Amino acid sequence: MENGDWGHRMTNPVTLNVGGHVYTTSLSTLQRYPDSMLGAMFRGDFPTTRDAQGNYFIDRDGTLFRYVLNFLRTSELTLPVDFTETDLLRKEADFYQIEPLIHCLNDTKPLYPLDIFEQVVELSSTRKLSKYSNPVAVIITQLTITTKVHALLEGICKNFTKWNKHMMDTRDFQVSFTFGPCDYHQEVSLRVHLMDYIMKQGFTIRNTRVHHMSERANENTVEHHWTFCRPARKVED
Repeated sequence: MENGDWGHRMTNPVTLNVGGHVYTTSLSTLQRYPDSMLGAMFRGDFPTTRDAQGNYFIDRDGTLFRYVLNFLRTSELTLPVDFTETDLLRKEADFYQIEPLIHCLNDTKPLYPLDIFEQVVELSSTRKLSKYSNPVAVIITQLTITTKVHALLEGICKNFTKWNKHMMDTRDFQVSFTFGPCDYHQEVSLRVHLMDYIMKQGFTIRNTRVHHMSERANENTVEHHWTFCRPARKVED
């Protein structure tokens, strides 16, 4: 791509494959810090590599990249309270040469007061698609909510009885719903209502990601994942 084309696409979506995790953002976000590696890469100064789907490919830790990308979007570092991979994230920040992020990671000031912790809800949608049908056919879709906030799981079981016939086992801090080929569109409706319900309980979306997998010769699996967080005060035993 010629350098002059980058300006034309500053606000167009850009899709990256970072270590197998697919992210979508804008060129302006990736160029937030012009002196960084990403700034130079998407300015056209460095050669780029594409995967088979045409995504820009970066051979780094795909899971940790969500924190890098969120920092590029907001210029703020937000990590879970129980985050234990600071050293690895520092190496990623050093690789991408994002100096403000490196500075934040070297600052040992706690994110929250000592009597505050963070509650987390994970919502995932896993959809298996047939490779050979046209249009693409959905084989099965599973929607899973994972959290240690028991009141939230109880509220979901109580308030979403419309989908009871799709509900699976609720062990291990999870509630799952499974939809077959004939009713997979209901998963979208349930997901929209669940996200609204979770956010009304005081949670906000921390990050989102998409992961494409190919498990069998005749089907593809696409997983969408959302992480919600809210601060909560510790209760003395």
